[in-house]
Amino acid sequence: MDDFDNLITGYRRFRTGRFTQQNALYKRLADLGQSPRVMVIACCDSRADPALIFDTAPGEIFVVRNVANLVPPYSPSDKFHGTSAALEFGVTGLEVSHILVLGHARCGGIEASLSRQEDGSFIGRWVSILDETRQSIDPTTSHEKQCVSLELAGIGQSLKNLVTFPFVAERVAAGTLSLHGGYFDIATGMLNMRDPENGMFAEIK
Repeated sequence: MDDFDNLITGYRRFRTGRFTQQNALYKRLADLGQSPRVMVIACCDSRADPALIFDTAPGEIFVVRNVANLVPPYSPSDKFHGTSAALEFGVTGLEVSHILVLGHARCGGIEASLSRQEDGSFIGRWVSILDETRQSIDPTTSHEKQCVSLELAGIGQSLKNLVTFPFVAERVAAGTLSLHGGYFDIATGMLNMRDPENGMFAEIK
């Protein structure tokens, strides 16, 4: 059985298991639509799935995933803006009350930023969002420490970029929208949350 066959097998387990057990919930979501109160901006890394980390039910969180869980600065143009479009829908359409930027350890996108990938690739262009942030990382420390430092600093940068969007800034100022930063360690399963006052991360117990 190859990897794609495994997906189909998993689908069959879902249909006879979880879907059957939660059939009323799925029907309600289909009939009434979604109304999640929390939006999560996460990395597309296959090891850091927000729905699994937070043990959520279908319809509970609105998730956008991209390389290195980055939020670009507000920059209206005629280009394609996938993350910005999802953010706009989550805030102005679904009217979420919370946005969590969820980073994680051992992030390949952060590795790409540290290696200064400037080869004209989509990834290189995307992680250039962190170019200025990367300058604050101590180059005399080990590569592992630099990665962790940039993973954490990148979360802070994305939170700063969030408030460059007028529809986000307005709701934050009005007290109807709260912004959060989180960091998940794949190896230990530990979640650390960012203190909005001092930018420090503390483990959730």
